[in-house]
Amino acid sequence: MAGGASGLGEATVRALHERGAHVTIADVNADKGEELASELGDRAAFVRCDVTNEQEVEAAVSAAAQPARGLRASVSCAGVGWAERTASKRGPHQLQPFETVIRINLIGTFNVLRHAAAAMNDNEPTQDGERGVCVNTASIAAFDGQIGQIAYSASKGGIVGLTLPAARDLASRGIRVVTIAPGTFDTPLLGALPQEARDELGRAIPFPQRLGQPEEFAALAVHIAENPMLNGEVIRLDGALRMPPR
Repeated sequence: MAGGASGLGEATVRALHERGAHVTIADVNADKGEELASELGDRAAFVRCDVTNEQEVEAAVSAAAQPARGLRASVSCAGVGWAERTASKRGPHQLQPFETVIRINLIGTFNVLRHAAAAMNDNEPTQDGERGVCVNTASIAAFDGQIGQIAYSASKGGIVGLTLPAARDLASRGIRVVTIAPGTFDTPLLGALPQEARDELGRAIPFPQRLGQPEEFAALAVHIAENPMLNGEVIRLDGALRMPPR
């Protein structure tokens, strides 16, 4: 579970653990990750992991893919955002923040996907021939990117774009790939906003008129893991929200 120490990732870790899964929490935040693993107790472990670091991702996947059980489901939630226009009175968009967002959100997701899929290759197939499932996290910003979201939208659009070819690449091995594209969710990123601003964001959603809850993301991630016909698809989870330009 990449990015599993907080927000959408934490909710997914909890949901999988409640259903009896062994969970490996991979995150750069060691304090939160270790605290969550300690709280969950049995069948939970923490591994510090920067998704852009090949060796750390490989080590986290190895920790999750214990010979006694194998790695059956991988979920990637690690990500960052950045707000800046393509060009403004101050000049062109800074290159380094754009590269950082792409590296963490897109390359980090691919890094987890490729190592997790390689580990799943060694699993014994189920009766249906399945060896595992990889769930990625994009965003509706991939489709409805707002002013100032060019770096974030580009990174999430890349995740959308790799979903189908990855699923086709891995189909012969019985490994599924599905991406969730959430809308506006009540995560720590929005927690710093005043309640009035959070309520306003919620009212922009057609139905239900509120921010999405991390548990709702987790419920979909669990369903994807349990439903073998979900493959090669990007699922919007947004209450019918289509974001305006600003």
